[in-house]
Amino acid sequence: MTRIKICGVNDPVAFDAAIEAGADYVGFVFFAASPRSVTLARAAELSARHPGGPLRVGLFVKPGDDEIAAALAAVKLDVLQLYAPAARVAALRERFGVPVWRAVGIAAAADLPHAAAGADGLLIEAKPPEGATRPGGNAVSFDWSLLSGWHAPSPWVLGGGLTPDNVAAAIRATHAPTVDVSSGVERARGVKDPALIRAFVAAARAA
Repeated sequence: MTRIKICGVNDPVAFDAAIEAGADYVGFVFFAASPRSVTLARAAELSARHPGGPLRVGLFVKPGDDEIAAALAAVKLDVLQLYAPAARVAALRERFGVPVWRAVGIAAAADLPHAAAGADGLLIEAKPPEGATRPGGNAVSFDWSLLSGWHAPSPWVLGGGLTPDNVAAAIRATHAPTVDVSSGVERARGVKDPALIRAFVAAARAA
């Protein structure tokens, strides 16, 4: 069964909806430039609403060691999702001993990674468009046919541009073991919609 991550969770309504819908992961964004950003205190407060349940993923952009250490001291994170060079990802994995997913932007087949490079998993999403101020899929999907014939070097996650309307097709086309959604389940920028979260999870499960 495909696993599901709801990312950019930043309020109790979204957190509770992700839990109730049966998501496998909830993601907290620790990047101030994102409209989905949360403070460490806020993430800890949200996480405490439901001890146990989905695994908690912390998203970081080019973090320093101190930033990761502070986050892990404030809230239990099961996975670190990193936008950082592969060597940096490997170093943080070694230092903190927490599973790490490395984000990789895809625009062409040549962008597909063929080595895990020290990461426990890979997040495969669209390469940010020119001039983007944030990393990540930026609500855009890439050509899923590029994944045909790709032999993933580690467990991987499909992200970027997924919605309740296209996630089933994405799973059928890519056989992704995990799917990741953020803006695709929002009613306004940075504001999750419980109905869309439920619809996304249901569509992914049905696929």
